[in-house]
Amino acid sequence: MQDIRARLREWSVDRNLARNVASLYGVQFTNYILPLITIPYLTRVLGPGVWGLVAFAQAFGAYAGIGIEYGFHLSATRAVAASRESKAELANLVAGVMGAKLLLAMGAAALALLIKPWVPLFHDHPAYLWAAVFWAAAQSLSMLWYYQGVERMRPIAVLDIVGRTAATAAIFILVRRPEDGWRVLALQGCGAIFSFAVAAAVVYREIPLRLPTWRLTRNALKMGWSMFLFRSSMSLYGAGNSFILGLLAAPEAVGFYAGAEKLARALMGLLVPVHQGLYPRLSHMVRHDRPQAFRLARFSVIVMTSTGMMLSLAAFLSAPWAIPFILGKSFGASVPVLEVMAPLPLLDAVGTMLGVLWMVPLGLDRQFNKIVFVGGALNVALAIALAPRFAQIGMAAAVVSTEAFVVLSLYATLRRRKLSPLSLAHEEANLTSDGTHAA
Repeated sequence: MQDIRARLREWSVDRNLARNVASLYGVQFTNYILPLITIPYLTRVLGPGVWGLVAFAQAFGAYAGIGIEYGFHLSATRAVAASRESKAELANLVAGVMGAKLLLAMGAAALALLIKPWVPLFHDHPAYLWAAVFWAAAQSLSMLWYYQGVERMRPIAVLDIVGRTAATAAIFILVRRPEDGWRVLALQGCGAIFSFAVAAAVVYREIPLRLPTWRLTRNALKMGWSMFLFRSSMSLYGAGNSFILGLLAAPEAVGFYAGAEKLARALMGLLVPVHQGLYPRLSHMVRHDRPQAFRLARFSVIVMTSTGMMLSLAAFLSAPWAIPFILGKSFGASVPVLEVMAPLPLLDAVGTMLGVLWMVPLGLDRQFNKIVFVGGALNVALAIALAPRFAQIGMAAAVVSTEAFVVLSLYATLRRRKLSPLSLAHEEANLTSDGTHAA
């Protein structure tokens, strides 16, 4: 009888994980459909130059957003997963995270004011700067981390879909000429604010409303510090590449690079719902059911590697016809960029599984952050060396080289500690409770 009950509980847990992943795939599906509608429209209405300016501002917004979000989608999700049985602890956690995000948003606005005179594109086009700051703050306030932690993603998925759909409709109505480019970010920010407001209202119906205090805010910042280091280091070879290229090359080069990058990262995004569904589950299992966590990690790395390989092949083969079809004939220079960036889906799938989904739940934050930081520095160095001469092609080569370095370093670190997911069948019996290998 106990065996039957255990099997029923396991089936219920697996069904909940599948439901959460399905909800996140609903969001991801929307994230694909809407860009497939808006990107062809915007590239044709704005042209490569203004499209590059939008991408440049959005990349700066991505940097600002990483500072505001502070890695809470990892650290706070992990904390919610560990404390979801206590409403008092959740109330303190939510208050601290919200206080920290508001404080960081004010810091981002102050930073934007300081850099405006020193960045020529923002000095000449200030509307793009402030639209990017607003977009960054709106996106970063998302309550996704809470819903991930309690493993109930359907409500936040619905709100995200509604907000993005409304923003897309507004773009078609209000962005009609190159001078309207800054409105793209502003309207997307409005959609994110709507989703956040409704999601926060639902959360505060479940837990006590607690205003942020300095103590709770400080605790949240301390909790998220290691994941902030990881996110900020990763941004040096991820979200902010268009910004880096914009400092080294013309806006048109940024436009050609950003067009190809969006298509490559769209393919990479196909695995994001799986990442988001697995992270809280593995974080919880590592604490409470380690053998099952080992089995899930081993299975996941095989599936994600195989899927990433297929996505990379699709990116390379589709580049010659996908670029002119989606972006327009004026973006022909983006074709070789996408071909160079084709390995990214595979590298991202393997790197995310080894790092975010395995090393972080095991508590190897410091080792993970060190690798990502070195990778970020390498990306900047390669960009400075390659982008001035080879423009968008040089930036693409820098990104792929950096991703490959990070994946190999993650694997080498895990193998050296005898913690590689591919060898867990032989090692799991020798692992201690803190994730290190027994002597």
